[in-house]
Amino acid sequence: MIEFTIMGDPVAQARPRATTINGRVRMYDTSKSRNYKEYIRLAARRYAPHEPLECAIRMTVKVYRPMLKNFSKKRRGQAEAGLYRPITKPDTSNYLKGIEDALNDLIYKDDSQIVSSKVEKFYSENPRVEVRIEEVES
Repeated sequence: MIEFTIMGDPVAQARPRATTINGRVRMYDTSKSRNYKEYIRLAARRYAPHEPLECAIRMTVKVYRPMLKNFSKKRRGQAEAGLYRPITKPDTSNYLKGIEDALNDLIYKDDSQIVSSKVEKFYSENPRVEVRIEEVES
């Protein structure tokens, strides 16, 4: 099992952008998404196996978004206890996609190896993303 934390405000994967160069369409990530993926790789590097995993993988991701400034003291307490959760955009799938892509060729060969995933969103005074990767027994 591999577990690590990505400190700081979580960044969801943005939709890819397109440009035309010499009559050819080229797709690219926004700089914010690209920079966050590199930050994820830096955070995960010290937990990476010697060789990327080649087995089936289960991934669990907990996204802790920053508290909203307009939260009352009572609401902050509820949010910190997990009783009040974010139901606004971005979607959990957008958080997951950026993390999956960032860990390619580092933790595992390819994100197609992920056979099960679970993503949850929370509020916290300490924004971060917690990632757990487990091998799935055949």
